Amino acid sequence: MSIHGIDVSEFQGSINWTDVKGSGTQFVMIRAGYGQGNPDPEFRRNAEECNRLGIPFGVYWFSYAYTEDMARKEADYCIQAIEDYEVQYPVCFDFEYASVNYAAGQGVTVTKQLATSLVTAFCSRVEQLGYFAMYYSNLDFLNRMFDASLRQKYALWYAQYASQPSIRDMAIWQYSDAGRLSGISGNVDQNIAYYDLANVISRAGLNKMNREVTTPVPPTSSPTDVIIYTVRPGDNLSSIAARYGTTYETLASYNDIENPNLIFPGQEIRIPVGYQETSARYYTIKPGDTLSGIALRFGTTVAELQRLNGISNPNLIYAGTTIRV
Repeated sequence: MSIHGIDVSEFQGSINWTDVKGSGTQFVMIRAGYGQGNPDPEFRRNAEECNRLGIPFGVYWFSYAYTEDMARKEADYCIQAIEDYEVQYPVCFDFEYASVNYAAGQGVTVTKQLATSLVTAFCSRVEQLGYFAMYYSNLDFLNRMFDASLRQKYALWYAQYASQPSIRDMAIWQYSDAGRLSGISGNVDQNIAYYDLANVISRAGLNKMNREVTTPVPPTSSPTDVIIYTVRPGDNLSSIAARYGTTYETLASYNDIENPNLIFPGQEIRIPVGYQETSARYYTIKPGDTLSGIALRFGTTVAELQRLNGISNPNLIYAGTTIRV
């Protein structure tokens, strides 16, 4: 799945959001603010316009924290800034070279341990407040500044300006800082989301989003009453059938699907009334899986997977183990 988006801040000036939507932009990451409570001057207008036009957006907060307490306060400032808006995408912690340089100016050397603790402090606070947390990094920071354990806990927004990313399992890839788009003067960062994050967040009941993906069709006297299921990344017809206590052959026939191996994220599958979604789903861990990646795939959170499966350390999961999702 490739969902195309941009990220913006005050540096893009006053944006013509009607033109941006007309360009085919599918999501936006908006800078909500920076440091200890400084709002981005364009955030309110950007958020209002995206909500008005139905453009899904998430936010990022540029960090100048050099203690865990400062990072937690930045999370509080960020959530206070966005709580009146419909935020369908993640809340992201943005810690970069300027953040490190600022800390140095305060006499603080940012070590890998400290940088990792800042991400954890911000993201855990965001999750505590009921929002979907993410962190931003380039390859250098992944190697030098952030412990690999973070990728097990939180979704990653990865920056690398190249034809292909050099890592896997990121949620969003920022692939260019030189995009040109109708409605924006000058360059704009371009991104690809590899998951339907709005769907993931909604299903998990985060960001105050409580829409259901699986909804009954309003009752009628027609014998064709159905439940509509929207295919998500990682789904196949067999797994959907198992979820509703039926067979893939039944679903293929009911939906006129000639090849049951060919279904796509976003496709709607009709399920006859009478079949109910089972309460438990299971997944067998594959080599290279992370708990955060599994959570994204199944529209849940790392914390919920830990709770369901008694996993005390999210960094320790093993290929071949079957977990409840």
